[in-house]
Amino acid sequence: MNNCIRVPALIGTVLAVLWSMLLPQTALALEASFEQNVAAMAAAKKMRDKETIIDNLAASDDPRALQVLKALKAGELYYRKIDRALVFAQRQDAKMHISDVLSAADWGLVKKSTIKKISINNKLRNQMRALLAERMLLHQDNSIRLKAARDLSKNIDAKNHAIIDRALAVEQDSKVIEALNNASALIGLQSPIEADRLLAIIKLAGSSNTLAMAKLAAMMELDDSGAYSEPSAKVRVAAAAQLKKMKGSATFFAFLENLFFGVSYGSVLLLAAVGLAITFGVMGVINMAHGEMIMLGAYTTYVVQLIMPNFIEYSLLVAVPAAFLVSGAMGVLIERTVIRHLYGRPLETLLATFGISLVLQQLVRSVFTPLNKSVITPQWLSGSMEINGFLSLTYNRMYIIVFSIIVLLALIFILKKTFVGLQMRAVTQNRAMANSMGIRAGWVDALTFGLGSGVAGIAGVALSQLTNVGPNLGQAYIIDSFMVVVFGGVGNLFGTFFAALSLGVANKFIEPVAGAVLAKIIVLIFIVLFIQWRPRGLFAIKGRFVED
Repeated sequence: MNNCIRVPALIGTVLAVLWSMLLPQTALALEASFEQNVAAMAAAKKMRDKETIIDNLAASDDPRALQVLKALKAGELYYRKIDRALVFAQRQDAKMHISDVLSAADWGLVKKSTIKKISINNKLRNQMRALLAERMLLHQDNSIRLKAARDLSKNIDAKNHAIIDRALAVEQDSKVIEALNNASALIGLQSPIEADRLLAIIKLAGSSNTLAMAKLAAMMELDDSGAYSEPSAKVRVAAAAQLKKMKGSATFFAFLENLFFGVSYGSVLLLAAVGLAITFGVMGVINMAHGEMIMLGAYTTYVVQLIMPNFIEYSLLVAVPAAFLVSGAMGVLIERTVIRHLYGRPLETLLATFGISLVLQQLVRSVFTPLNKSVITPQWLSGSMEINGFLSLTYNRMYIIVFSIIVLLALIFILKKTFVGLQMRAVTQNRAMANSMGIRAGWVDALTFGLGSGVAGIAGVALSQLTNVGPNLGQAYIIDSFMVVVFGGVGNLFGTFFAALSLGVANKFIEPVAGAVLAKIIVLIFIVLFIQWRPRGLFAIKGRFVED
């Protein structure tokens, strides 16, 4: 580093050392600025001096103080030997990457021998743990306070009682208050005083803390000698009653969680099957390459992110129309070159589309390699909404549910309110009559096949946020898509919607009991038996073409 940087740092360090020697420690605690404490930390050798500096930093209003304390506790606070400038340091390969504490300037990679770690002992670590907890509990950000309160629940220490009480006195957020009460109760459960343990159990009323449930259950366990872990019968009775209530809440929220996952899985099935419902309903074509249209949509998302790596947050907004166009164009190409020659020959159509699916899979393997590709999830799709300790809803699945409903409504609008949709419905109900009225059934077929394939491509965009993208991605959903279409009623969008959600929810409730594979077999058997009773599905479309 050049002299213009070293000289001010040296002068600051010398002044800080002289200043700390001339003034008593009480004055240091009251008057030291953040810069002076930083310089003093680099110069301090005695643990007693570091203890005072840590107290000063904890009391400081400077936002950098919290970062310094966290780095010191994590063992990432160093000073440079050449000028004793305090730095943050992290190991990177054989060197250390450092940045200045005061200016946040990145000083790059240096040899470890050029810097020295600020050493601390266990007493200082415990001091910082308490100070950091209290500092974070007073932070303006609710999420930071909530995280700090939950961390206290994991670190059961009677010394934290005072910190929790001070935080509760000023806290207004209900979730943070609940987390603080949980932490206080967990500490109280360890108290040797019976009244404290009873009070802790009362505090857990309405709690959804799984750790608290484990502690209450442990109170009623027997040790090797046959004695209860909790000696007081009164406390055991209270703990058993509270545990029963918490288990009831846990069961209810587990049901809601399964319902949410079932609806989200049903939404994926809806996106995968709704395009097939249109194609099958209008054209009567068993398209075994429909899964590959989903795969193409997923790979389109991957390519879009490769093209715009600096705009990942907006990549899905570009990927949705791009996937629709790519898969839709492929669908039109398949219909114009192959399917149009095989109408009225369902077995040949099935074999032809199966062969096309194999060709598309091999094409993708040749272009992108057989290895799965990972698609980056944008920040706004990451994470989850935590309702309580028993229930959290992931954002990506919530968005997929909303997205699938939007796609369904858009398709209904196209079919019901546009001229193209009118022609599609005419061909669906009576192809011969539609031809006699001047409707070009061949053009409608190509457009319909492209629309169904395009919607499958959109489904691939959604699936890329839930799983890895690979050549066999579509194969996992083609059978389920056909089951949805047949169960709901061929060509009926409302039936497809109802069937997709029904099968999705049924799968998620059967899986925990029977397993994933057996759950699919049970659903398949149910659909086979149901079709024997209602061959045209739940909501069959009506018209002369169908009645034939």
